[in-house]
Amino acid sequence: MARKRGSCDFFLMLMVFALLAIGLVMVFSASSVTDLAYHKDAFYTFKRQLAWAGMGLLAMVFTMNFDYHNLKKLSKPLLILAIILLIVVLFMPERNGARRWIGMGNLSLQPSEVAKFAVILYMASGLTEKKDKIKNFVNGVLPFVLVGGLIFALILIEPNLSVAGTVLIVVFFMLIAAGARKRHLTMLALLGSAAAVVFTMSEDYRYRRFTAFLDPWKDPLDTGYQAIQSLLAIGSGGLMGAGLGKSHQKFFYIPEPQTDFIFSIIGEELGFLGASSIMILFLILIWRGIKIAINAPDNFGSFLAAGITSLIAVQTLINIAVATSSMPITGIPLPFISYGGSSLTFMMAAVGILLNISRYEKA
Repeated sequence: MARKRGSCDFFLMLMVFALLAIGLVMVFSASSVTDLAYHKDAFYTFKRQLAWAGMGLLAMVFTMNFDYHNLKKLSKPLLILAIILLIVVLFMPERNGARRWIGMGNLSLQPSEVAKFAVILYMASGLTEKKDKIKNFVNGVLPFVLVGGLIFALILIEPNLSVAGTVLIVVFFMLIAAGARKRHLTMLALLGSAAAVVFTMSEDYRYRRFTAFLDPWKDPLDTGYQAIQSLLAIGSGGLMGAGLGKSHQKFFYIPEPQTDFIFSIIGEELGFLGASSIMILFLILIWRGIKIAINAPDNFGSFLAAGITSLIAVQTLINIAVATSSMPITGIPLPFISYGGSSLTFMMAAVGILLNISRYEKA
């Protein structure tokens, strides 16, 4: 039986604050060299990340105190808004060969970040209403697969296969949480794997990334360059690391070390112990998220917590796998740590929702 609103999950909040603090320190360490060279200000990226962290904390406090039950009526409008933004972004100027940002003065928004949480909220609401139909593929599973597929297609056009794939993986995990039949899930997994192969082979740069993953030293100055530099960073860190701020790879060897490859800099500066400690923090955070999903007082809260936790887990796994050359190079930020305004703000808001749900846990 549900109880009145109480205190939030202290351990979850502690893990998030710890990761956020580590992220701010590591963003400064990873970006200071290039910022000094290009912007004449070693604190350029750090100050921007600090501002976004402040905004993220405000978003977290708001969502932590805004009754999550009221989010259900926002699920469809937010999904429609996300679709509109994903269409609008396709008409924006290209940045590094892609259209992923909508500029607003000195600020920019990544619609894919809105879309990820819009899909989670929409599915949590829809699964709550269709809980008794989830065993039926046409009426229970297919509608959510189609919505996820639409978001996947729009993000893929940008192009951004990694984020698009993340959306589908989260949809898959939420269907598991809802109790979909194993044969339906198996079919979706096989179709998803086949689609991943097709999309990888359909674009030359994706295929080259895949072959570079198999043997990065075959083309060390081009397609295998990032993987090799990342491994050199992590390998040179050893057990204890070179020391905070003493990375060599951030000196123009790893491109944008404060974003997708920040874990490599962490491995180099803090060593195996430091990198392992961060992974432990993520594991504790994910465990607390699963606990919240299990103990949520209603299906909506349970599905919402499961979706948010799945997103954090998937992004963390992919980012670390890329940094350690355990999968082909792709662009997924490490939650709470990588530089990125939209990602950090929306992730903090999502954690606020998790904390909100934890305040209503079953007695």
